[in-house]
Amino acid sequence: MTSIFATRVARRRAVAFTALVSTSLILMAVSSSPTITEFQNAMGFALRPIQGALHDVADSVSGAFNAIGDIDRLHTDNAALRRENERLTADNLRAQALEQENEQLSTLLQLKSSFSYQTAAAVVIARESSEVRRTVSLSKGSDDGIAKGDVVIAEGGALVGRVNDVGPNFAIVTLISDRTSTVVGQTETNAAIGDVVGQLGGALIMQNIDSTETVQPGEQVLTAGIQLPGGIRSPFPKGLLIGQVTDVKREASSVVQTAYLQPTTDLDKVSYVLVVLDYVGGLPGAVDTPIDCSHTGQGGSLPGGENPCIQPGGSPRPGATPLVP
Repeated sequence: MTSIFATRVARRRAVAFTALVSTSLILMAVSSSPTITEFQNAMGFALRPIQGALHDVADSVSGAFNAIGDIDRLHTDNAALRRENERLTADNLRAQALEQENEQLSTLLQLKSSFSYQTAAAVVIARESSEVRRTVSLSKGSDDGIAKGDVVIAEGGALVGRVNDVGPNFAIVTLISDRTSTVVGQTETNAAIGDVVGQLGGALIMQNIDSTETVQPGEQVLTAGIQLPGGIRSPFPKGLLIGQVTDVKREASSVVQTAYLQPTTDLDKVSYVLVVLDYVGGLPGAVDTPIDCSHTGQGGSLPGGENPCIQPGGSPRPGATPLVP
């Protein structure tokens, strides 16, 4: 039985092999026929546009996929370049800020070395700019010799304000732009005197200038540093820059005129200051007693209520400079 099955399988394989060989011989014979060759050529010619179109479509599809890949790479490159540009911009801003800080510190060091008073450098660590108060807080206090009433200046010898409160490691400074601040100033050209007071928005107004004085926009106003007999003197040293005249208001019937000033230093942005430690003046101490200003001479009192007439009663701090420069 098994031999009969094997014989049939072998016979089928022989028949299939013979058929394949016969078919191959027939196809070889037919393909070499001129008629078939011409037919093949004609079909190839007829199908060539379709083949070209299919080739173009394939190229377009391939190009589209390549373009998508290129776009993705460009997006990635652009994002990387954008991040690098942002980093460089931030580095540049930091470098500019450091350069400005270095310039400010260099200017303060030059001022400190040329100033006739002992000073302590401090950093502004907080600000209060409202309709009620305009103050800054400093990074140093009584541990560094700072006391209530000390004068505070910025680069170029510009007046910032005066210390009104102090702790071991902080000091609060009332700015000259505060509404409660009054500084006796004088113009640089002809020493016209007036009371410089603070206003809302940080502007300064120089009031009570004698109407006979000539005050012109553009000229500088400095601290007058007035000193009277009996040890009475202004709380501010003479010659500190207050601001520049921007406008002058005169009324024909008035005996005084008013000037409007732009502060010399930007009080809302000042970062580094010097605190004058040894100038004798400012607020009266606990042992100082008021005296009758009518007997002091030179008009009897400091102009504009810059400081009440006092009789110095205590010894100044060590190393204090008793006279204005």
